[in-house]
Amino acid sequence: MQFHGLLKQFPKEVKLLITAFVITLNIGFFTGINFVKITSTFDSNGIETNYLGNEKDENAEIMQFKKSEREIITLVHNHVLSMSLIFLILGGILSLTSINRKVKSILMLEPFVSIILTFGGIYILWTGVLWFKYIIMISGIAMVLSIVLSSYFILKEIFFTKN
Repeated sequence: MQFHGLLKQFPKEVKLLITAFVITLNIGFFTGINFVKITSTFDSNGIETNYLGNEKDENAEIMQFKKSEREIITLVHNHVLSMSLIFLILGGILSLTSINRKVKSILMLEPFVSIILTFGGIYILWTGVLWFKYIIMISGIAMVLSIVLSSYFILKEIFFTKN
């Protein structure tokens, strides 16, 4: 079965459903990114402090404690499961666009690598491998780029590509 370019042939109501999903997904995703900004200040030390605490820092404005194993496992579990489903759906929709197949393949698979590296990396950081905070940052940025580009290509296909 040929999926490439099929999205532009969908009926208007299905395109509107997909548009509503993509927009709502982005609102939810970027609300989460805002939470990351608040909790980690978008820097490597903020990431480390968020999970490992700062109780030894006498100059800390806000005291933070190391997350418990239960908190880390819950965070990793919830994010890996939910984001896997999010990117499965988004990738499925993206597979129906007519963009370059190599670009499409990268955008469909990269988020899963980033999910593993980001949330597996949070667990590894929590165990004490401090340099992994840089892997978390890089994979997190890649995940954001993937959702932005995938959403852009899907919405572009819906609104700016003729049958």
